Amino acid sequence: MSYISELRKFIGTRPIITVGATILVVNDKNEILFQHRSDTLDWGLPGGTMELGETIEEVAARELKEETGLTSMLFQFIGVFSGPRYYFRYPSGDETYSVINLFHAKDVSGVLEMNDGESINLTFFNKDNLPTKVEKRAKALIDELGDCLWALESSF
Repeated sequence: MSYISELRKFIGTRPIITVGATILVVNDKNEILFQHRSDTLDWGLPGGTMELGETIEEVAARELKEETGLTSMLFQFIGVFSGPRYYFRYPSGDETYSVINLFHAKDVSGVLEMNDGESINLTFFNKDNLPTKVEKRAKALIDELGDCLWALESSF
């Protein structure tokens, strides 16, 4: 059982601060990988919450593998994002204020596959063709990064 699941046994759905990693995967067409989430039915970026004893880079590697089937041993740190824009309420009622460590995965390998039940689909999108329903935190990242987001080099 995950650290957050254990914590939720004691505090219920009350707001907590979670630290995690979000990973940008860019293909050779300068498109970014999005995950169609099974819990909220919107599109987000691959990532997740830190477990006890992990480094933030280990979180990035684990979540990339779990959610996309892809692997990378090199993560370029982009920045930390937090505050009210990164508040999120899950369909279960669980509330979190996310502290997102954003990484660009480099030298990505593997085949896209959905392994953990958290995804309905995995698709690359370009700047001019984003999905219609983007998850709140992913939208905040896109807005904050602006054109810099689309200037990243291919990960593959």
